[in-house]
Amino acid sequence: MNLTHLMNERLETDGPVRVGLIGAGKFGSMFLSQVPTTPGLDVSVIADLSVDRARTSCAAVGWDDARIAATTFLENGLELVSRDDVDVVIEATGHPAAGIAHALAASEHGKHIVMVNVEADVLAGPALAARARSAGVVYSMAYGDQPALVAEMVDWARSAGFSVVAAGKGTKYLPIYHAVTPDDVWTHYGLTPEEAERAGMNPQMFNSFLDGTKSAIEMCAIANACALDVPASGLAFPPCGVDDLPHVLRPVSSGGVLAKKGVAEVVSSLERDGRPVFRDLRWGVYVVFEAPNDYAAACFRQYGLNTDSSGRYAAMYKPYHLIGLELGISVLNAALRHEATGSCRAFRADAVAVAKRNLKAGETLDGEGGYTVWGRAMPAQASVKMRALPIGLAHGVAMTRDVAKGTVITRGDVAFDAGLPALALRDEVEALAGSV
Repeated sequence: MNLTHLMNERLETDGPVRVGLIGAGKFGSMFLSQVPTTPGLDVSVIADLSVDRARTSCAAVGWDDARIAATTFLENGLELVSRDDVDVVIEATGHPAAGIAHALAASEHGKHIVMVNVEADVLAGPALAARARSAGVVYSMAYGDQPALVAEMVDWARSAGFSVVAAGKGTKYLPIYHAVTPDDVWTHYGLTPEEAERAGMNPQMFNSFLDGTKSAIEMCAIANACALDVPASGLAFPPCGVDDLPHVLRPVSSGGVLAKKGVAEVVSSLERDGRPVFRDLRWGVYVVFEAPNDYAAACFRQYGLNTDSSGRYAAMYKPYHLIGLELGISVLNAALRHEATGSCRAFRADAVAVAKRNLKAGETLDGEGGYTVWGRAMPAQASVKMRALPIGLAHGVAMTRDVAKGTVITRGDVAFDAGLPALALRDEVEALAGSV
């Protein structure tokens, strides 16, 4: 609760924390908008494939000409990581292979790294986090994004002596969404393609939020950071409003939907017939926890906490998340406290590629949010046993045999470039699955 004090103290003694941002897209731009009003932060370098776009983004979020002129703009993220005027690197490209390369370079150069790139974290997080620990630097989730906010709530519950029954987020979900492609994504968002284009919205990226892939990736990241599991049959997306969290997200044996306690799960803001859920949690995060004894359960009742009918299960939730607007909290925690706002600690869950339609040998997969596959959460041990294809490796690879719609694609179903650095790191991660 003293982060502001530490920031001001740092500013007086050593100047602001110097940040290098890789990727000036939506998340990065939201962070940039807060920099002028956060005196303890200075973005010294920005790397983006389009330097002109990055400069335009800075102007669009309110940077004045002097601040833009004082900032170095690069095309190469690896060049940014190696610079002496960067204390903390923010990886916000959303590209798994690029994220892995930048995270490895950050450890090599002794720089803290904040991984907005959840895709890279789920693909190779245990290995990346281990490299950072060996280098004595912080490898952190991005505060403002749901995984870090959920990790904070899980940490709160456990530190207060409660056991965590379930944790996760809300989203808009119907089973038919798994088959949606970028061609029809805007129909489900209530936009025309023209409106989306004018707003600079990428259809494949937004389709990843709709078709279940992003939810799978984020729940796997939460499971790997918080010693939770994902359901063996994949995320269930039960319809649930905030008032019903402790009732729905409890074990089947107690009247809920969970096969067991201690899982990451997503709740839907839509009933299965498409009607809106009452007091939905579409934009928020939650944790369901259990009273350890009768006295604590009585306290739940005395202080008006919403519980299930038994009084043993309760929930806390945060109705909104502010994405990149909150990212400075991760940067300051890394630089000033040497702490992560959530970090991968084990390989417990995996996001794997499932065929959206019947796929033929010779077709090329187009990855997250595309036309060919969607991402499903799977326990890591089961994924490794069947050699499931991680969604983070399901881009630009060719099918070697036919696979039916709805089938989990395996590594034997595709042809890889054996020299891929991401593939080697992934092999290292999969070796950890047996230790979960």
